[in-house]
Amino acid sequence: MRLAQALDPPSRGVAADHARRVALVTRMFNAEGAALVRLARIFTDDRASAEDLVQEAFIRLYHSAHRIEDPNKVAPYLRSILLNLCRDHNRRGLLSLRHLQAEEPEAPVGPEDDVVRTEGQAQVLDALRALSPRQRECLVLRFYFDMSETEIARTLAISPNSVKTHCQRGMASMRRDLEGEA
Repeated sequence: MRLAQALDPPSRGVAADHARRVALVTRMFNAEGAALVRLARIFTDDRASAEDLVQEAFIRLYHSAHRIEDPNKVAPYLRSILLNLCRDHNRRGLLSLRHLQAEEPEAPVGPEDDVVRTEGQAQVLDALRALSPRQRECLVLRFYFDMSETEIARTLAISPNSVKTHCQRGMASMRRDLEGEA
C-alpha cells in the first residue's frame, strides 16, 4: 500500500490543506525515508518492524503537519516521532522477548544488513545495543547521521549539554566493552 493511500481522505473543505500535507509528507519521504528505515532498523533489529514504524511516523507527520511552522524543523520532528515509536515498540516487545527462546539470526534481507559484515563491526553493534536508550540514540544520531549536538538536542528534546554527556558516557562505555573483547 502506498503511503498516500494510508492517509485519511480529505473532506471537501480541506482539500487544499490535504494537498499541502501530502506534498510535505511526499517530499520528506523522498528525502528521509531510506535513512529513517536504517535508523529504525538499528533500534528495532527487525526490518519489517522498522518499515512499519517509519510508515507510522509519516502518518503522524501528516496529522500534525499543521503545527509545524518552520520547514527546517520537519526532519528533526520526524526523527523524534520515529525514535518515540521505536521506544514504544521495544517496550512492548521486551516482555514477549523474555519468554522466547533464542532464535537463529535472520538472514540479511536488505542493503543495510550488509553494513555489519565483519566480526569487528558486529562487536561494535553489540556494544551499541548494550548502551542505555538515550546514549544509543545520541551516538547513532551523532556518528551515523552526522548530526550536530544542537540538531540532536532538538530531535530528542533535550539540552545540548545532555547530548554531550550522553555521547561521552556512551563512548566511554563502548570503549570499555570493546577493549574487554579485544
